[in-house]
Amino acid sequence: MNEQSASVEKLSFEDALAELEAIVRNLESGKAKLEDSITAYERGTALKNHCEKKLKEAQGKIEKLSISPDGTAGTAPFAKQE
Repeated sequence: MNEQSASVEKLSFEDALAELEAIVRNLESGKAKLEDSITAYERGTALKNHCEKKLKEAQGKIEKLSISPDGTAGTAPFAKQE
């Protein structure tokens, strides 16, 4: 894992998403130099992967509340929607 990847892993979901959005805006503007765009794209890819990982971790922690026919409350794993 390189230094850049390690720094991405330390970011919160919100911070990573905000940085990713800034990179996308910058790339869409077309004003960056080619080398800077390539570096930004690589960073953006790492940020996207980090955000996806954080979302999957959060989804795994979410439980669905359920009520059984006899009226008792319980929880069940959150069903992934595709």
